Amino acid sequence: MTTATGTRPAATQPEINIGIDEDSRREIAAGLSRVLADSYTLYLKTHNFHWNVTGPMFHMLHTMFEEQYNELALAVDEIAERIRTLGFPAPGTYDEFARLSSIEEDRGVLGAKDMVRRLVEGQESVVRTARELLEIAEKANDQPTLDLLTQRMQVHEKTAWMLRSLLAE
Repeated sequence: MTTATGTRPAATQPEINIGIDEDSRREIAAGLSRVLADSYTLYLKTHNFHWNVTGPMFHMLHTMFEEQYNELALAVDEIAERIRTLGFPAPGTYDEFARLSSIEEDRGVLGAKDMVRRLVEGQESVVRTARELLEIAEKANDQPTLDLLTQRMQVHEKTAWMLRSLLAE
């Protein structure tokens, strides 16, 4: 069936009935969008540092950064799919990520220790963003989101600890 303008009407989606009201789902999806933006920004930063690291710790950091950005690549997909499960579009452009992320871009090429410091800051930023959403998800009785957030926080806290250990004198 086509309309008078010659276009097809938008397909209607069945109502989502998963035991979480639409307003709560919207609020959780908005919070997850910030976690996604932080995670993607950290992914990009980590990948950049992997490409550009130099110095005596090159091999170790090059390998460590690769492991970290590969883990983040899987994580962003999981976060985006949770947003979609809740019934909302996931952000997916650099512009949206820049607007939503609490992590700043780095300009230029940094030294190895500065890269590590900036990644510690980025890991901790993702944890703080995720932690802000815990109470909202808990109030909505949204265990899948709570589980996702808990897992992500655990990964980022551990990664921040490992990166910080490289900075010890």
